[in-house]
Order: sequence, then structure tokens, then C-alpha cells
Amino acid sequence: MPETLRTHVLVVGGGPGGYVAAIRAGQLGLDTILVNAERPGGTCLLRGCIPSKALIHAAAKFADIAGAYGGDRLGIAIDAPPRLELGKTIAWKDGIVDRLTGGVAGLLSRAKVRVVEGWARFSDAKTCVVETAGGAVRIAAEHVVLATGSEPVSLPILPFGGNVISSTEALSLLELPRRLVVVGAGYIGLELGSAFRKFGAGVTVVETADRILPRYDSVLTNPLRQALHLAGVELLLGAKITGLDQENRLAIETADGPRTLEADKILVTVGRRPLTAGWGREEMAVDLDGPFVKVDDQCRTAMRNVWAIGDLVGEPMLAHKAMAQGAMVAEIIAGHRRRFDPAGIAAIVFTDPEIVVAGMLPDEARAAGIDASVSAFPFAANGRALTLEGGAAGNLVRVVARRDDQRVIGIQAVGKEVSELAGEFAHALAMGATLGDLAQTIHVHPTLGEAVGEAALLGLGQGLHL
Repeated sequence: MPETLRTHVLVVGGGPGGYVAAIRAGQLGLDTILVNAERPGGTCLLRGCIPSKALIHAAAKFADIAGAYGGDRLGIAIDAPPRLELGKTIAWKDGIVDRLTGGVAGLLSRAKVRVVEGWARFSDAKTCVVETAGGAVRIAAEHVVLATGSEPVSLPILPFGGNVISSTEALSLLELPRRLVVVGAGYIGLELGSAFRKFGAGVTVVETADRILPRYDSVLTNPLRQALHLAGVELLLGAKITGLDQENRLAIETADGPRTLEADKILVTVGRRPLTAGWGREEMAVDLDGPFVKVDDQCRTAMRNVWAIGDLVGEPMLAHKAMAQGAMVAEIIAGHRRRFDPAGIAAIVFTDPEIVVAGMLPDEARAAGIDASVSAFPFAANGRALTLEGGAAGNLVRVVARRDDQRVIGIQAVGKEVSELAGEFAHALAMGATLGDLAQTIHVHPTLGEAVGEAALLGLGQGLHL
């Protein structure tokens, strides 16, 4: 019989939701074990949010320098084109990941969380066996928090392997592909495709829908589509993948007929699915809601004292949602009164320009039967945006508010560095702000945030700078 460890709280999965749940439980004095099959951090830290943003930053820096070859409009000139050493870029990215994973490990230790490295499989709702490097370990818990995360979805016609890669492999390439085909025009595909284009790769994006980022409206996506066109990214929209031909070229069907695309790498980014298999879900008697584990507004599953959080329980599959749920569940277990009912969870597309979406889009408000006003302020009229070269046509902040009481129900933006506005957007929604609250907040000058107040003023019919 393997060694048996007993604990009050068992957290399975060391991603943002899992490690935050474990740290918070430890802070609250609950005996806690975290089971994780790899370094702490999960998809977000190891092969998602952090490494991708590092590469996006490096790509932007490389493109800026390359743009100065022969002189640019800012008066900056270099006499020779820059050279990319992608292996060093990847090493720098890995250094950031190592630093942050070490930091998470330190936080777990400080919170007195016991970490068991290995893959857990449950025999019943509260008992699992973990296969570790030192042998099997049996763990029995009073409360179980499932935070197993998600994985990239492949296409049956394009299984991962060889030159067909997921975002995981794309973030560790040591050589720049001369030709990269991205399958899927969602945020992951466009972020990575944009980055590789800035590094100098030829990039083609293939999407079955007739527009990029199909969940968002054209007001937000058109500026990005124009920027991708100017950057030399080929967009093949309304296209269907038919497979690889005998010469390993990607075959597609377009409105203009069949085409074949030569590619050194084919990056498939058609979505992610929750990891519900391989850890004994069937033995735990938790219910599913489609592909996700079904939970209530406290992240309780159908089994008493079994909780589930993060990507495992549904959209949006975002790290900050998982973190909030993880902290909440730990506090509920400790006796606090909490429930998960955010007014809006902001999402960001880290392209150039960036896109931020929080709360309801105008179309969503109309579909919900809400009589809403929509007001927008262009960054072309914002001084800080102009100094950042971010005043292109279509870049803006947009506010959606109920017409009856002027309560803000959605805020979106597209533009240079607008990701840093996401906190203000989420805060406004969480606090139930009105147009007047946004308009009367004194925004610092010169900042991009001034556009938020100006958009609210326009919604009140009191626009000052437009």
C-alpha cells in the first residue's frame, strides 16, 4: 500500500487558479496539499500568457529597430538591418518563466502548502493516488479543489505532430519559420501570428468565419484587420481546411476556389478544451455541463465538498477568472460567505493594436433586450495616443450604458497599449459605475485613460474634446 497523506484541502492542478487556491487556503490556516504534474504556473505561466507576451514584446522591439533601417518618421535611422537570434530570445523568455515559477514555489512554501509532484488519479471523490518520481502517494482530503485546466484543440484533419504545431511548440521554436500558416483567427492565433510576422516570417491566417475574432464586432476588429494587412499578414477568411497534400502543403477551399499553402510550420489555434479526462472524473460523480464540469455560483460541483475552478468550468478561459475563483473557494472552505458573480471579466487581445473587452458589447445588450446608449471617443483626439503613434483611424474607447439609469454595462477599447486600461474597465463595472461617475473622475493628463472620461461625457451629451 502506498503512503497515505491526509489533509483538509487538496488542490489538483498548479495553474493560476490552483496555486492561488492553495496559497489562500494556506494563508487561512487550512492544511493544504497541492498536486501538480509539472512546475507551478500551469498553461498561463509555462506556455501561455507570460511566454507569449514576452515574445510579443521582443517582436515589437525587433520590428521597431528594423523599421529604422534607412530612417523612420521619428527621425531615427540605422545603417544596417538588425539580426534576429531567436534562440537567445527564447532563452530570455524562459528566464522570465523560471523567475516567476520560482516565485510561485516560494509563495506556496511561505503559505505552508505541501506540494506533491505527479499526476493524480481519483478512486473516489476525496481520495487519489499520485504517481511521483519516488513512487505512489495516496492522498485523502476533506475538500477537493479541481483545477486541471485546459489543452489546445487539434483538428482531426490536422493532428499535432511534425510541422503541425500548437501554441506550446510555437513558443519554443529555435529557428524562425520562413513561412508560417496560422489556422484560426482567434486571439491566440492573431497574437502569435503578428509576433512572427514582426520577426520577419511570412504569415498567412486561415479562418472558417468571414472575419477575424468572430466573437467581437467590426468596430473593434476592423482597425486590427487593417493593421494586419499593412503589416503584410495574409488573411484568408471564409476558408475551409481540406488537409495536407502529398507534398505536405496545406490544402484549403476558398470562395475563389481551392488553394495550397506552403508552410514550414502550421500553427493550429482553433480553441482549447477543458482537461476532464485522465484524473478519474468518472469516479467522483461530478456532473458535466457540455464539455465542462458543472458548478454553481460558489464553484461547488454535484459532489459535496468537491469544487472546480478555472478553465475546467467554462468560459471565459482566462487566468484572472481562475485566480478569482480559486481565492473565493479557499475562503468559502474557511467559512467566509462568498459567491462568484462578477459584473464583467475583462479580456485582452495583445495584438497591435490591442483590444480590450469588458462587459456587454452593443449587440449583446440589444440581444438581451436592454435599451442601451453607445458612445465612443477616438484616440486620434487623445494627446497621449498620438505621442505613442496610436492615433490611427478606428482606434477608440467605447462605453455601453443603460439608457434609463446611465449604468455602465460594457467598456471596450482598441488601440496602442490599451491593455493597461483593462483594470479601470473591470473596476467600473464591478462598482456599478454610471456615465457620470466615469465623466467626473479626474483622469490624469496626458494618458490614454482620458479617453474613458471623454467617451462618458459624449454619452451624457457633454463632449469637450470632440
